[in-house]
Amino acid sequence: MKYSGFFLAFWLILLGTHVPAPSEITYPWKDAFIGALDGSNWCGLVLAARKDAAFAFRFLIEKDGRTADGRDFVYLVSDIGPNAPDGLYARLGFDLSLPILPERKNETPILIKPAKRADVLLLEWSRQGEGAVVGRLLVPKNVSVRLIQYFPWDFKGHYRRAPEGEIWGESRGAKPMASVLWTHRPGTPSTEGESPELALAFSNDDDRNIYFVAGVGDDPKSVGKRIYRYKNPRTIDQLLAEERDRYEKKRVTVEGLFAGASQAIANTLHWMMLYQPGGHRLYAPPGRFESGDRPTAGEDWLIGGWESFFSGLMLSVESARYASETIRSALLTQYPNGNLPNWRNRSDGSADRSQPPIGAYVLLKLFGKTGDRDLLEFAYPYLRRWHGFWKAKKADGRSRRDGNGDGLLEWGSDRELLPEKPAGREQDSSAEWRAKEESGENDLPSWDDVPIHPETGAQTVNAVDLNSLYTLDAWCLSQIADILDRTGERDAYLAEYEAMKTLINDQLWNSREGFYFDRFWDGRFSTRKAAANFFPLLARIPDDRRAQLLRKHLLNPKEFWGDFTAPTVSRDDPAFQDPANPSRQTWRGAIGPPVNYLIYQGLKAFGFDAEASEFAKKSAALFLRAWENFQLSPENYHPLSGEAAGRRFRSWGPLFALLAVEEYLDFSPWEGFRFGMINPEEKGILSRISIQGRRYDLSIAPKELILKEEERPIVTIDGGAVVRHFLYSENEVSFDIKTMSERRIRVDFLRKGKYQLLIDNAPKRVFSGEKIKFDVPEGHHSVLLQLLETLT
Repeated sequence: MKYSGFFLAFWLILLGTHVPAPSEITYPWKDAFIGALDGSNWCGLVLAARKDAAFAFRFLIEKDGRTADGRDFVYLVSDIGPNAPDGLYARLGFDLSLPILPERKNETPILIKPAKRADVLLLEWSRQGEGAVVGRLLVPKNVSVRLIQYFPWDFKGHYRRAPEGEIWGESRGAKPMASVLWTHRPGTPSTEGESPELALAFSNDDDRNIYFVAGVGDDPKSVGKRIYRYKNPRTIDQLLAEERDRYEKKRVTVEGLFAGASQAIANTLHWMMLYQPGGHRLYAPPGRFESGDRPTAGEDWLIGGWESFFSGLMLSVESARYASETIRSALLTQYPNGNLPNWRNRSDGSADRSQPPIGAYVLLKLFGKTGDRDLLEFAYPYLRRWHGFWKAKKADGRSRRDGNGDGLLEWGSDRELLPEKPAGREQDSSAEWRAKEESGENDLPSWDDVPIHPETGAQTVNAVDLNSLYTLDAWCLSQIADILDRTGERDAYLAEYEAMKTLINDQLWNSREGFYFDRFWDGRFSTRKAAANFFPLLARIPDDRRAQLLRKHLLNPKEFWGDFTAPTVSRDDPAFQDPANPSRQTWRGAIGPPVNYLIYQGLKAFGFDAEASEFAKKSAALFLRAWENFQLSPENYHPLSGEAAGRRFRSWGPLFALLAVEEYLDFSPWEGFRFGMINPEEKGILSRISIQGRRYDLSIAPKELILKEEERPIVTIDGGAVVRHFLYSENEVSFDIKTMSERRIRVDFLRKGKYQLLIDNAPKRVFSGEKIKFDVPEGHHSVLLQLLETLT
């Protein structure tokens, strides 16, 4: 089947009938950003009024002679609660029964989330009006608190205690801005007069809690008038309760099967969002809290390559705006030569290397979900330059990542683009290490003992993963070009897609093993079976026979299948079995969210629905166990025990929960609008998910599937089924359906009329009315219902 033009058709059908959905949460504020937007200080708030003016305050606590401040709170967090993208409600809790170990943070035990709140420090806040926020800190017994006003990053200004007891701040931007902070208990200031940092100490008496109101504006008196009505603990309690309930009623939820998956995605990713000084925008970092996420000490922000695109997908579950901000921030890190770097911050970055090219695939998915044409038009030039980066000619006439000129790509590093003084861990890095970093899987056994070509800086092995993703990129760019009416570019990308498919199938398929392998320049196949070698499925590179052989390898428990799947390298690989590698660290056998996500999408692209469902179930169980019990968003998981491993709060952690949500309903480049499960074993409900501005609910059960649009049932099926390429308009309804047995389907139309039913292009019968019921046999079928005549 040819899918070129499908996205354009779907978008045109919905254009002009946009209905804002309650779950499509947007900002009510134009300029100011308010939230926990300083990565170093989770227990606090930033009020970024303008590009040149930002204010902040954080809480510091003392208990049993020890102090917790800044990143110390990372190891105490026990409740990563809601954080509405419009800022109207947020909650965060810290377990103060844990030991405070500022000098040995990693020794802090990870305990099950406490059931009782007696030892929990709870921070709640709500944005109210333009540039104002109210909140409260609920404080356990025997804990002392200090509130510290400071200027984040390199913003300048001063604070002082006003006669009324408030703290007034003034910025030193091009146009001075003011902040006002009120607390219901006055506290004892650390200094008199003006200071760039001012602390308030609160006694630990019967009234331990701290209520606060803060605002920003042109001058302190006008700000004070604006926030005056909020300066009452009862008012703040009422506002927090109302906004909490309002958010819970409009957010996306999952109940029953995969319960809590969408909420976990939103809670995790919304608390990841940080402010980018200098750009006056938000972004999602690779991981908010770990020092390893900042290659250069003291840098203001850090944006990672493919992590940002994955974050955009997850953020789109609740906030198209957050997704757009994150994608735009990532694209703006691009170097002039088209490189979207492995990482970049304000003053430095990996100019020598990129990361896996998933950008066009993600943008096409986002466009299908949100209909954000502005984002697509903004992104397309960046994506074209990034695609061109891989095969661009360097000064010596060689292709950048096709060092031997055979048309296939290798990971690598451009040594001529390295800075004179590399930053942080890059100072003593080798060409081999840098090339591995570009792959996104830097210690994957596939790269062990792979030489670097001294002249090109590329590995001397054609990589299955890179070539597959590059091929996918070409196809997705063709679809984007089609949407944007760039016919010539569409045709060129489609031709490249077909040429790359042929090359990969001819050169990287090992017919003896029935598997795609990396291949050295001298013609030898690598012997390493990596999970990333399933990526050809996602690009629809294999024919059906080869796809079935890949499926067989994936389901083999001696290779990739098992209770915990899929390890990044086959279980029978020497590196996996190496006794010196008991932890199966990151890419040497651990289960990684990015790889699993792309494998799942590949299974769905080939219609392996039963396998994809089981894969999603296994993946989601890993994340949801770590999230529900310990409030962790792990970097990876041990393949034998399923235990969380790596960094505690990695932005790509909830990709496993995204698999659960997308198992209900998704919009993907190959499948279009897809919903349903092939064989659901229990009941589940996905509520208030937004597709193209319309709100959808999907309930699934062993004997019934119901899709609702704006709370109105539109498709009902009497059992498990997967529906793809679903189009629903006043004039026609069409879809492909796959079932394991005969199914009865009911379709509710938008208008009363006379409709003709076609199954597999064969006319069946004509119906009259506002709804019809019909049967489809077991298997895979196409369904078309065409309006012949409108009835009154």
